[in-house]
Amino acid sequence: MKDLCVCVARIDQAERDLSERGLMVTAERGTVKNGAATIAAQYRTQLARYIRELGLSPSARTAITVPESDDDDSDIWD
Repeated sequence: MKDLCVCVARIDQAERDLSERGLMVTAERGTVKNGAATIAAQYRTQLARYIRELGLSPSARTAITVPESDDDDSDIWD
């Protein structure tokens, strides 16, 4: 769960950089794509994996099956 939070924070950080400097930046070799765009895309891919694995999306929740309950009223500690 900590990795999921770090992933979201890094996406936010990359998006801030993109908002401040733009998609294209001036570098030694001229105008190039801002590296934050690539980083954000990679973190979004990882975030989608976490969401799927943790069952946090509606489609992931439908794949989770709830075990059938026993109708006997016995105590679980018996």
